[in-house]
Amino acid sequence: MKKILILASAAAAVIATPAMAAGEGRVEGRAGIAWAGGAEDFIGGVATGYDFDLGETVFAGPEVSYDTDFEGADLVNIGGRLGAKVGEKGKLYVAAAYDVADGDEFNAGVGYQHSLSEKLYGKVEYRRYFYNGTDANVAGVGFGLKF
Repeated sequence: MKKILILASAAAAVIATPAMAAGEGRVEGRAGIAWAGGAEDFIGGVATGYDFDLGETVFAGPEVSYDTDFEGADLVNIGGRLGAKVGEKGKLYVAAAYDVADGDEFNAGVGYQHSLSEKLYGKVEYRRYFYNGTDANVAGVGFGLKF
């Protein structure tokens, strides 16, 4: 229950923020592969965020996400991303977050988001989770709505 309350509170803050500044909100579904210590697992989840325009080509903003491996391992991340707009449809970014679900770990990664239409986008992303002991990797894709 604690995880759901943290995620709901953070998502409400992210969604409420856009009214104050120019930029773009987003909500997405995502899936990928996680691997660590010789084991692999499918992972899926959702995320919401807002990218504030910091000029013609730079953006930054908060992001909240929930991912699971469907076997009891949940990741609840609160973080953000910073990036550059690539052409009229692309966004190349670095991301970092704090996993508040299990063990309070930090993660960082890179990604590329591409507009498929005025309201739809697709993305690819890689993240590295820095755990005490065995670090984990996640590579995935996502599809979302912009508002």
